[in-house]
Amino acid sequence: MKHFFLASILAGAIALPAAAADYTIMAPAAPGGGWDQTARTMQTAMQQEKISDKVQVMNVPGAGGTIGIAQFASQQKGNPNALMVGGYVMVGAILTNKSPVTLKDVTPIARLTGEYEVIVVPAASEVKTMADLVEKLKADPGAVSWGGGSAGGTDHITAGLVAKAAGVDPTKVNYIAFSGGGEALAAILGGQVTAGISSYGEFEGQVKAGALRVLAISSDEKIEGIDAPTLKESGLDVVIQNWRMVAAAPGLSDEQKAAVTADIEKLAKSKTWQDNLKTKGWIDTYLAGPEFEEQLAKDITATEAILKDIGLVK
Repeated sequence: MKHFFLASILAGAIALPAAAADYTIMAPAAPGGGWDQTARTMQTAMQQEKISDKVQVMNVPGAGGTIGIAQFASQQKGNPNALMVGGYVMVGAILTNKSPVTLKDVTPIARLTGEYEVIVVPAASEVKTMADLVEKLKADPGAVSWGGGSAGGTDHITAGLVAKAAGVDPTKVNYIAFSGGGEALAAILGGQVTAGISSYGEFEGQVKAGALRVLAISSDEKIEGIDAPTLKESGLDVVIQNWRMVAAAPGLSDEQKAAVTADIEKLAKSKTWQDNLKTKGWIDTYLAGPEFEEQLAKDITATEAILKDIGLVK
């Protein structure tokens, strides 16, 4: 009888599904910005979809994510439960900060989302259109201050490309970098900068509340629900999209990497995640595996060329 009960217990244990991994997601930026929003949206979706029983988010701000990635690479090696959000901004920051730790020192898993950049001003600003801003920029590039995320990131690159398209020396751009979306937003609303640049999702609440006005968006075509012309329609030949990704720790086995990749694929295809994409205006750019690794290498090469062109990298 004893053997029967023991066999029953063992059979029951074998029949149970494997426990979902508890994840910790690092957002290598201050609260309030795009990486933080992405990490917290992942947290909610992974728990609601039962992909993970417990997901924690930690913020490690500074230097466009290069402080965070250095900490992540050194402290989480071999940990299959550690994730980090990153993206286009980090690619630029690694180059401009000459970071010794790069995306080669972690395990890129998948690209998740894309967002176009918008240029905004406070509702009370004398700058009413993109043409007004370009006029000021041409008159005195240094007098136009641009507030956005980290130096060398998508926001900074966009300001440089706008200046170049307007016939202004992009190295003369007066760009003021903030470590988090909350800080940048406060500076823009407070009139401490002439204009702000970021992904639309970071400004949406203030735009809808009437506190900010969108001058232009960096998409190739107008976006439904965003009442603003494209930069192209404003006479500036600029199209740029910010994207965000998730990486795992370095030093994982093939099995561990496959398990993390499977969980991220479940997340990306889940109803909760897809609903959040619509709510936040994020574009689904999910790409994983060798295809993502190949695209990431191309993006790093292209970003280095752009940064050299606008004088941010020698």
